[in-house]
Amino acid sequence: MQIQFLGTSAGQPSKMRNVSSLALKLLDEINEVWLFDCGEGTQNRILETSIRPRKISKIFITHLHGDHIFGLPGFLSSRAFQANEEQTDLAIYGPVGIKAFVLTSLKVSGSRLPYKITFHELKPDGLGLVMETDKFKVYADKLDHTIFCIGYRVIQKDLEGTLDAEALRAAGVPFGPLFGQVKNGHNVTLPDGREIIASDYLSPPRPGKVITILGDTRKTDASVRLAVNADVLVHESTYGKGDDRIAKKHGHATNMQAAEVAREAGAKRLFLNHVSARFLSRDIKQLRYDASTIFPNVYVVNDLEEFDL
Repeated sequence: MQIQFLGTSAGQPSKMRNVSSLALKLLDEINEVWLFDCGEGTQNRILETSIRPRKISKIFITHLHGDHIFGLPGFLSSRAFQANEEQTDLAIYGPVGIKAFVLTSLKVSGSRLPYKITFHELKPDGLGLVMETDKFKVYADKLDHTIFCIGYRVIQKDLEGTLDAEALRAAGVPFGPLFGQVKNGHNVTLPDGREIIASDYLSPPRPGKVITILGDTRKTDASVRLAVNADVLVHESTYGKGDDRIAKKHGHATNMQAAEVAREAGAKRLFLNHVSARFLSRDIKQLRYDASTIFPNVYVVNDLEEFDL
């Protein structure tokens, strides 16, 4: 499982940063990639990565400001052009209005897609568990921005315990179907009558990862709820230390407030993104340093950076 940042700028692109988008790579887990937001130019950033657009099976939109959605029509159209690959359907989650935006853009531009899009439009009073598969759950909560904005909490379900193959061989279990039965948690009886208890050779289930990805927001209790004990918290950092008043006015957070959220939630790692274009390289170092006085394990991310989770 990896997370790769495709765009980390706030509001408008800069020479070094594109507008908002990030990819959660679940290739080893379910052979899929999930995209969170799709600002203008996202498809160009994807060309600089190993991401195959057909692997993107779900797109989660935090809110309908342009720097988070203007890349959708282009990406969806380009995704259809890879004729040498199998066409795969796509699901889009986001606030009410995302369906109209996408369909209108495609209709006006005369774009036709050879795959199906399923829309899941979310309302402020209809959040909570918004998606569940056999391996993942996704929860959503309302943040505090200038328009309806969503934060997402991705939970990987507990992983199966690992099999102690050496101990099983030492017990005289031949490699083959019996191995598989024990790995699946079933007790087996050997030809000599001995019973092999599966739990004796399996480690306890391992907890899955928790990844919290927030849209634009002031500091709010919902951010903390979404990030409780998260392995990774992705939080905006449009403003810096001392900018509390202007951050509140424009519906954003400072690096210090993001660090407070991570500390209060007990998160393990904090990634700061959605950085104002007014911050230069030396300012980025200061953003990280200031935030680290509140929450030490913090990093200000750059476009195209990828992290193992």
